[in-house]
Amino acid sequence: MDTLEAMRVFVAVVERNGFSAAAQALDMSTAGVTRQVAALEKRLSTRLLHRTTRRVSPTSAGAAYYAQCVRLLAEFDALEASIGAQALEPSGTLRINAPVSWGIARMGPLLAGYRQRFPQVELDLALSDRLVDMVEEGYDVAIRITREPSPALIARRLGESRVSLCAAPSYLAAHGTPQVPQDLQVHACLGYSYWSAGDHWPLQGPGGEVKVAVRSLLHANNGDVLREAAIAGMGVILQPDFLLHDALADGRLVRILPEWEAAPIGIFAVYTSRSHLAPKVRSFIDHLVEVGV
Repeated sequence: MDTLEAMRVFVAVVERNGFSAAAQALDMSTAGVTRQVAALEKRLSTRLLHRTTRRVSPTSAGAAYYAQCVRLLAEFDALEASIGAQALEPSGTLRINAPVSWGIARMGPLLAGYRQRFPQVELDLALSDRLVDMVEEGYDVAIRITREPSPALIARRLGESRVSLCAAPSYLAAHGTPQVPQDLQVHACLGYSYWSAGDHWPLQGPGGEVKVAVRSLLHANNGDVLREAAIAGMGVILQPDFLLHDALADGRLVRILPEWEAAPIGIFAVYTSRSHLAPKVRSFIDHLVEVGV
């Protein structure tokens, strides 16, 4: 048994939820896929998959083995790709993770442009504001919007975004417009759940940096929800401009305290290792840098 080939077959079965779909993707017979998985289970002396007439799903041992297979196969592919990488056309499946709001706003055109340049690459995008484990979950590259990327990852800066205070005209008409940062303490604010500063908003302006303890009537782990709540007149938000651009342009939101903002937030592409970087990963990151985010 070719163990690497069997691992690839097993990964395909898990990712496509069945033997037939995996066989079609791998250009194999369903019987051949079944034999490969059975041989792998025999070699490991453990059951890797639950099989029913409707679906196939990994056992607990299978889920753990799948995560390691994805990592090992990625490392093996990267190793092979590093030999004569300049002559190799990017190909294979590129698994990407990105934050929900930024991904909705930006990723569609970026992926379309990349696919036009590199048609041999199949793209698999997952949007999540959760901080994913790239190794365990098998992502090739992730977009992180943060001021300090994890030192455990390799990060390439793609750009940055302003972080501005905004509110709807209807809210300001009803409650007044803050004139200094401290005025925010008596206003309704809408807070982002994953922000490390919590309800102590750090602002930079003419007087240096201040931290204002605000009263958040709503916490949410998604910026789109906070923006829409602000547009509806619920309160003041402090959010990146990639979320605010359209609402500011058409007047649904207006900037307040325009001389005071949070420090710009960086947009990074992160990956797990510089060694044997697969052409599909390198080309995707280079594409993001070239076209701008």
